[in-house]
Amino acid sequence: MIYWQLFLAFFIPNIVGYGGGPAIIPLIENEVVGTYGWMTHQQFAETLALGNALPSPIATKMAGYIGYDIAGVGGAFVAVLATVGPSLLLMIAALGTLYRYRNSIKVKSMSQWVRPVVMVLMAGLTWNFLQEGVDTSGWLHTLIIGAVAALLLLKTRVHPALVVCLGLGYGALLLG
Repeated sequence: MIYWQLFLAFFIPNIVGYGGGPAIIPLIENEVVGTYGWMTHQQFAETLALGNALPSPIATKMAGYIGYDIAGVGGAFVAVLATVGPSLLLMIAALGTLYRYRNSIKVKSMSQWVRPVVMVLMAGLTWNFLQEGVDTSGWLHTLIIGAVAALLLLKTRVHPALVVCLGLGYGALLLG
């Protein structure tokens, strides 16, 4: 039964989500935290932060980690399969049609409508992470981490993975 739940928890967000990893992360969070209660918001945020520090697509990393955490190697396999399966099937099915109509105004305008939806989903996820950070660490630490991260990302050429690692280090040293 746990394998079926893992499959559904990752298949549904990946079948309805459009726009890649950032667009489906809030949908996965809803399933993992809200529907099944396998993680808290804080644990999900930490998993996302760790996943962002590693190379490769975020959705498959999170699926592998969460699946392994819930049901071992079999759970990781099922969760990753449920994550990549919808994209693979839809890509094969739609590739011919999209290629045939690639210059159509309707196809181009449809793609433009996706961006605002992704932006709203990401804003909601950011707001949830901000609330969770304030609840667990307080305003001071949340502002320090946010300000330093913003400065490093906007004013220097520091790689985002290093910024995430610095934030993790700050949390481990001063908040742990």
